[in-house]
Amino acid sequence: MSERVITAERIVQDLSPDELSEFASWFAEFHSQIWDVEIERDSLAGRFDAMIEKAHRDFEAGLAKEI
Repeated sequence: MSERVITAERIVQDLSPDELSEFASWFAEFHSQIWDVEIERDSLAGRFDAMIEKAHRDFEAGLAKEI
């Protein structure tokens, strides 16, 4: 484990319950934004195309239903 991670863990462990709650909310939003960028990049690169095409074929063949 890197020294930066160990330092971050120590800082987080020292947070008060209110600070930890505030940090957790911030981190969830931060992580969500990173995930959104990754999904967008993968989508633009066509990484989901095969799954999307299969889902359309399955739906047209009656193997799936609209939700």
